[in-house]
Amino acid sequence: MLSHLHPSWQALLSEEFQKPYFQQLTSFVENEYATGTCYPSKSEVFAAFNLCPFDKLKVVIIGQDPYHGPGQANGLCFSVNDGVAFPPSLMNIFKELETDIGTPIPIWGNLERWAAQGVLLLNATLTVREGEAGSHQKKGWETFTGAVIQMISSQKEGVVFLLWGGFAQKKGAKIDQSKHLVLTSGHPSPLSANRGFWFGNKSFSKTNMYLKELGIQEIDW
Repeated sequence: MLSHLHPSWQALLSEEFQKPYFQQLTSFVENEYATGTCYPSKSEVFAAFNLCPFDKLKVVIIGQDPYHGPGQANGLCFSVNDGVAFPPSLMNIFKELETDIGTPIPIWGNLERWAAQGVLLLNATLTVREGEAGSHQKKGWETFTGAVIQMISSQKEGVVFLLWGGFAQKKGAKIDQSKHLVLTSGHPSPLSANRGFWFGNKSFSKTNMYLKELGIQEIDW
């Protein structure tokens, strides 16, 4: 798996890869892919990192699990491959985006265009077994992604962290808010959005306002 990881992250995370928990995680994931169907494809497990090198990173969005249906997951949280119907959470993200800054709902739900501009679309768990949500949780991925978040917090300044929902907010507990912007809201899932905890959060305009104040190129959402 690690052969598919961008060099900028390889260097930063090399010590993490040597830890016993990560070696056990690697063995588990390799076995899962060898004996069953898992998502995303093996070459896309680290897509969030590969499409957003460390030196380009401006924004972090934290998800939970990859989609577990055929053809959906592409290694970026909330994102789906071109031609795949929008899952409800992604549709609500696009609705909020349209209301917030006027960006029309796109044809495709592939968020690679965000990643290319410095948005790290990071799931807490990077892999999943087909049809079994949460099947790769508590195997080590959460420890790894927690270390990534802490590393970004300590080694960079002026990053916007978008923490949508209670799970993401817990993952972001160790972010240094004295040098980063942390924006929280409800999760974009229908359960949260329909109860009034998602729409109107203005995550996208607030992100760009902050980046502009720092003299950083805004995200073309």
